[in-house]
Amino acid sequence: MIEFKVIKKSKISRARVGILKTEHGEIETPTLVPVATQGVVKTLDSKEVLETKTQILICNTIYLHFRPGEEFINKAGGLHNFMNWKKPLMTDSGGFQVFSWGFGREYQVGKILKKEIENEVRWGQQPKLLKIQEDGVIFTSPLDGKKIFFGPKESIKVQEKLGADIIFAFDECTPPNADYEYTKNSLLKTHTWAKMCLDVKKSKQALFGIVQGGRFKDLRIQSAKFIGSLPFDGFGIGGEFGKDKKRMSQILRWTINNLPENKPRHLLGIGYLEDIPRIIKEGVDLFDCIVPTHYARRGIAFTSEGKIDLTKKHPRISLDKNCSCFVCQNYYRDYISHLYRAKEITTLKLITFHNLYFFNSFVEKTREQIKKGKF
Repeated sequence: MIEFKVIKKSKISRARVGILKTEHGEIETPTLVPVATQGVVKTLDSKEVLETKTQILICNTIYLHFRPGEEFINKAGGLHNFMNWKKPLMTDSGGFQVFSWGFGREYQVGKILKKEIENEVRWGQQPKLLKIQEDGVIFTSPLDGKKIFFGPKESIKVQEKLGADIIFAFDECTPPNADYEYTKNSLLKTHTWAKMCLDVKKSKQALFGIVQGGRFKDLRIQSAKFIGSLPFDGFGIGGEFGKDKKRMSQILRWTINNLPENKPRHLLGIGYLEDIPRIIKEGVDLFDCIVPTHYARRGIAFTSEGKIDLTKKHPRISLDKNCSCFVCQNYYRDYISHLYRAKEITTLKLITFHNLYFFNSFVEKTREQIKKGKF
């Protein structure tokens, strides 16, 4: 189980600082939750991740179910032992893959609709690569093409075997081009699944319910009130977030205003650097995102001067003169960009380490600003 306490509330925004206690240590919120999809932050070992100021990781339930399997991990002593991570862990439910492997892949869209799409997803429509049913979803394995059924009972059972501190209820993450009727019916399904997850859970793990409702105000409020009324230990805020970042702030406000004050709120899958102040000001406590690691593998470093493209030649200067991470203290841009262009894998570790350290430091400074009444 977990304990959560708000220790400081901002007087100029909805931001807050809290302490989240788990069996594997305390987390000071707000905080970034880096993504360790298959039990690893790509290119880094667990000791290196710890040195980036990371407090908690999130692993992917569906991927780990497909390979190596929850039974295999359970026999190894659970995820913490399996990946040699002594700090807190989360696992997602598989609900995001309902979107990303389904309509997200089909329409090439993410959680925020950055381009206009003529065709809306309408009620009764099915994605081409999976089948969404009333009791769960039929997935096709990306490894061997094998079809598997995954519903709320299966999701909780797998997550219990994996053994993370915090697990999530199974839901359907709707695409940003879903119409009102589709979103409304999907929401009813997600709410039914949420109650089923509570009913079948046997472990002492903390279970977070997920609020959906897409871009529709009445559905977001309805979902927040319903999920907030259930005995979850915390809440995830999922689904799509409209056409732009301003709309995302509105959706967060509709949602958070209708959730209990005394429980943690986790924003699922959002966390570009420019997003972070916005979502923290709305009262988000935790948020997971692949941005720092995903961009690193494409040669992009985040710095106090902005994004640096290390796929190009650079002079012999520090990656970021204002950063105290071991990369910035020991290596220069010319060397790191040389390694990238020479396709040496060490460069991926160096940029990933720096990006995670930079993001975590950015959030750390934000927490300090909240404490001082400046955010």
